[in-house]
Amino acid sequence: MSRMRPIRRTVPAVAAAMALLVLLGGCAMVTVESRGPDDYIAMTRGDVLSTGKLSQSGLETLRVAGIEPKICRPDGAICAQQLDKVEGVGAERRLATQSELWTAAAIALTGKRPEQMSDAALQAWLEAARHAYAYLFFSERSPGDRAFENRQTQVRDYYNYATQQVVTSLFARSRTADSQDGDSTRVGPWQVRADLSAYRLPGGSNEPQAVIAASTLRFDGLRSSYRRDGFGAELVAEVSPEAVGDPAGLALQEHADGPPRSRSGQPSFSEMPYAPATLLLKFQGASLAEVLQTQAVTMVPYDPYRQSEVVLHGQRVPLAGNFTAAYGLWLAQSGFAAQSLRSMLGRARGIDRAHLYLMQPYDPDRRILLMLHGLASSPEAWVNVANEIMGDEALRQHYQIWQVYYPTNAPIAFNRAEIQDLVERTLRHFDPQGSAMASRDMVLIGHSMGGVIGRLLVSSSGDAIWQSLLAEHLPRLQGERGERVRRKLEPMLHFEPLPQVDRAIFIAAPHRGTPRAEGGLGRFVGRLVRLPATLLERFGDALQELSGGQDEEGGNGSKFLPPTGIDNLRDTDPFVRAAADLPISPRVRYHTIVGHYDPSVPLAESDDGLVPYRSAHLDGAESERAVVSWHSVQETPQAILEIRRILHEQMRSDAGPPP
Repeated sequence: MSRMRPIRRTVPAVAAAMALLVLLGGCAMVTVESRGPDDYIAMTRGDVLSTGKLSQSGLETLRVAGIEPKICRPDGAICAQQLDKVEGVGAERRLATQSELWTAAAIALTGKRPEQMSDAALQAWLEAARHAYAYLFFSERSPGDRAFENRQTQVRDYYNYATQQVVTSLFARSRTADSQDGDSTRVGPWQVRADLSAYRLPGGSNEPQAVIAASTLRFDGLRSSYRRDGFGAELVAEVSPEAVGDPAGLALQEHADGPPRSRSGQPSFSEMPYAPATLLLKFQGASLAEVLQTQAVTMVPYDPYRQSEVVLHGQRVPLAGNFTAAYGLWLAQSGFAAQSLRSMLGRARGIDRAHLYLMQPYDPDRRILLMLHGLASSPEAWVNVANEIMGDEALRQHYQIWQVYYPTNAPIAFNRAEIQDLVERTLRHFDPQGSAMASRDMVLIGHSMGGVIGRLLVSSSGDAIWQSLLAEHLPRLQGERGERVRRKLEPMLHFEPLPQVDRAIFIAAPHRGTPRAEGGLGRFVGRLVRLPATLLERFGDALQELSGGQDEEGGNGSKFLPPTGIDNLRDTDPFVRAAADLPISPRVRYHTIVGHYDPSVPLAESDDGLVPYRSAHLDGAESERAVVSWHSVQETPQAILEIRRILHEQMRSDAGPPP
């Protein structure tokens, strides 16, 4: 019997044997690696909208359902439909993934121009919105139960973005005859109708001339964009300047379309021609099965200023809202910067009378913030002030902003009288009985020349200005001549405080004038300024009487012409000297914000580059804040914080002492 020889095993043989054992045993090799914070965000929040790829949750659902994710890349709709046939996947998980898959399919089908979006793309967006809607309101748990889940936030975004795409595309196509079927629009088998009962367009227009997605807008010149997270697509509705009676917009149209047109009969106030809207797509049905089978959907817009939540299928749902886009778009398209300079110089396509802009539809239950800009300026002066105030949730619920746009070439006395009349007529229009909160306790905010006008709006003149300016002319203005002059000029030179104002904020206001307006540059600019033609037309006869009964070419009498706005800012001007010490109404609480351009100079001796501290300071102010700044101090964060502090203080005062 021979002995067995030992078997020699080669390395390849061992490797082959190991491979065979692995295959026979069906073992999986598990490895592990560390992930960083960027991986965490990608895994928990990355999805088809943020990365262009399906989310981790979506991929997991497909794998559980036995669907290979790579087959979903060319056509997510196929996979979305396949999920309906898979058992063992919960409705909540399935609907969330189907909404994402339909979103991916819609993105692939959508072109660059909304008006050219195909019916197939629109139907995909409708399916994305429908499945997200079903997930939110008809799956096992309520939205409140999933409040902290990233997946619900993703699905809400699919709904909001799909709604945005549907609405902007349908509006772009709405003018075509073949897309309309009575009051609704047909998209393949879908019927989409609009319900405007909860929304009012600016000026009471019947329909907008444009609808813009707020998410597509980016602004330079605005420090912040303020929005509210929630349900619905954030849009901006635009109407024509004619619809709201906007003189600035009409002047731009005149420039583009031909010669100027008469503005007689137009209202002296208007809303912005741009308004925010939050739009929902509501799918017909009261159960999950009905919603997934319906092909009827209703578009419903809401005003985010007036409505912060809505009840859907028994759930209280917060509405999304964008409070910057409409305002920023209005300013960007207004042409105010050039127009305000034309107005000051008395050129064509400027403005010749004061106009009031309502930043939102009139609300009788909100206090009014009345804003007055300065020389050669416009509502653009308040761009960040208004935006920051409306971005503050508490202030937004308590206040509404009115901005006055006035010709700064006119005398301060003329603009003061015009603005007071304008505000009172507008309040009577909305609240004839004067019983609404909006008709009481108004807050006035004025910058520079607007601050001077604002102080006069809360002051009593007595006979001080009349005597100071016209005393030398009164002896020869007796009888009927004197009475004619008095009737014409008395509203400008005799006045009482605007009774609706109970608080005022004066910012860099030259209450006692400024020597800069008297210097060489000020004189040079002053020679370029022309009085508004409307002022000369209205007061020409009185001016002729003051000139001794002769026209400007006559040789008799002393020539009397009213000062321009820039004349009134000189510290030697008779009007500003007479008005400097007029008493402010005792019921008005007032504050000052001053610029301190060079901090090395003591405050009492300082200026803001244009206005000396001694001119901007007011005795008796409840507070005074000095900000290191040039004259445009109202745009600084420190000044805006001070304005917000004052407004919050007033809110607390309105609420009374805590219980």
